[in-house]
Amino acid sequence: DVQLQASGGGLVQAGGSLRLSCAVSGLTPVDDYSIVWFRQAPGKERDGISCIRFFDGKTFNSESVKGRFSISSDNAKNTVSLDMNDLKPEDTATYYCAATDRGCGLINFYAMDYWGKGTQVTVSS
Repeated sequence: DVQLQASGGGLVQAGGSLRLSCAVSGLTPVDDYSIVWFRQAPGKERDGISCIRFFDGKTFNSESVKGRFSISSDNAKNTVSLDMNDLKPEDTATYYCAATDRGCGLINFYAMDYWGKGTQVTVSS
């Protein structure tokens, strides 16, 4: 079975940093997949913000997080991390990781094949 488990959320002050982790298992073949981080604030849509393609490690970040967030994977492709720096109150959301076999070119809700449960990030001003 495919399992994705996000962790690492918490409460942080504006300007602070957090690292989220997504534990990945069961994707076969793993190099066919990309892992995407989404976030969803109350009353808003779930937006894809960062993506990493397991095949070659290529990454993508949305404009809203570019320069502040960084996505990476361990060599075993068991864990995908999202390093979040210079956090702002508007980054407050539930963060989810998801897997897709469509690459990082189309990171929307409907393109994902598997989802993990979310982890809450709250940034205080």
